[in-house]
Amino acid sequence: MALSAAIILAAGEGTRMRSNKPKVLHTLAGKTFLNRVMDSVSALDPDTLAVVVHYQADRVTEAARSYNERVTIVNQDDIPGTGRAVQCAMAQLTQQGELEGSVLIAASDMPLLDSDTLSQLLAFHNASGNGATVLTTVLDDPTGYGRIIRDSEGNVLRIVEQKDANSSELAVHEVNTSVYVFDAAVLSKAIADLKSDNAQGEFYLTDALETAKQDGAVGAFAAPDPLSVEGVNDRVQLAALAKAHNIRVCEQWMRAGVDILDPQTTWIEDDVEIGRDAVILPGSFLQGHTVIGENAVVGPYTTLIDAVVDDEAVVERSRVQESHIGRGTNIGPWTYLRPGNEFGEGAKAGAFVEMKKAHIGNGTKVPHLSYVGDAELGDHTNIGGGTITANYDGVHKNRTKIGAGCHVGAGNLFVAPVEVGDNVTTGAGSVVRHEVPSDSMVYSENTQHNVEGWKPAWER
Repeated sequence: MALSAAIILAAGEGTRMRSNKPKVLHTLAGKTFLNRVMDSVSALDPDTLAVVVHYQADRVTEAARSYNERVTIVNQDDIPGTGRAVQCAMAQLTQQGELEGSVLIAASDMPLLDSDTLSQLLAFHNASGNGATVLTTVLDDPTGYGRIIRDSEGNVLRIVEQKDANSSELAVHEVNTSVYVFDAAVLSKAIADLKSDNAQGEFYLTDALETAKQDGAVGAFAAPDPLSVEGVNDRVQLAALAKAHNIRVCEQWMRAGVDILDPQTTWIEDDVEIGRDAVILPGSFLQGHTVIGENAVVGPYTTLIDAVVDDEAVVERSRVQESHIGRGTNIGPWTYLRPGNEFGEGAKAGAFVEMKKAHIGNGTKVPHLSYVGDAELGDHTNIGGGTITANYDGVHKNRTKIGAGCHVGAGNLFVAPVEVGDNVTTGAGSVVRHEVPSDSMVYSENTQHNVEGWKPAWER
């Protein structure tokens, strides 16, 4: 049976997060909750993907459309509750045409909800012929979740919210995950007469299951992995869930042939790629679309953001963002690579070096205490300590070009725009303002003055 529509509930504020932004825009492993859930649901290829918004609706809408430009946005009114959210969604979707087939409903505060679990749920629902199917899980501590109440034959009788449950119902450990599949016709009928006579004064979607039972069985499918359906209500839960997920990610990479010395202090986001026999040392944060080659060594205490580290390169105690580090190149310690750097093979950026939009040739070394910005350095050039490319004139960023085989003395200042040819040697302390031809030596003559017997004012 086709998936006619998928409705993602993203209208809530998430007050227990104590945040200025909606809960669904908090992140886990580099992506917002909403982004992750939308990706998982989209993998099922529903005819229509709808997101219900209310709290900071403009902000959530902008995010949702950035994740999927074809998403349908549904604005929930001021009447609270998941049931009301689905009423608003169904009213808007049915205006576009009659829904036939299944409708998936998912909460947006389960950042690890995955497409495999959803596919199994949908297959179970279709095979069982149920009018509605609830995705459940069993938790050691079910506090805060709606309880699944079954009859003696295992059929779902009802779902009782925590604040409305009696003592025997609170003792149940099987809980509702807030993910459902309904037959479209059953759902339309079930939400028509929802009431708010409960402790919260809300329209609960769970109450629709009572009506759904009149038009077909209500079944339950237990998620194979409880972690995939764990919700987030506050930052304590978020931290615990992120930690559990990250340990799994590290274990997957270790089983794939990557050395991770301390998974407890190594954080790897989902879109990172790591080659075989790479070594990730403690305190490393691998973020975004970072790619690490075979036999590379990263860390300790290194942050890579959308970086590419080729085979056999080493990045130690550094921060690297949107830069490409060539094969066998050494970075660090304490190096800051801002976006836009490109390193050839066997190059080096050493201690306390900062770079931005720099092209560093094969075998070229910038060993320490230098700033190289908006610059191109040829192959096998050596940059002396304390060298600066002065790229900003107060209005524009200008480029410096230094050729191959150059030997740049310590404490040099290149005032861009300026070009230095190949095989140039510069003297220590030189200020280079004008073009230097290849096979030259350049120096700035500075007269030294000694004042003997001088004392500072406070000693006179």
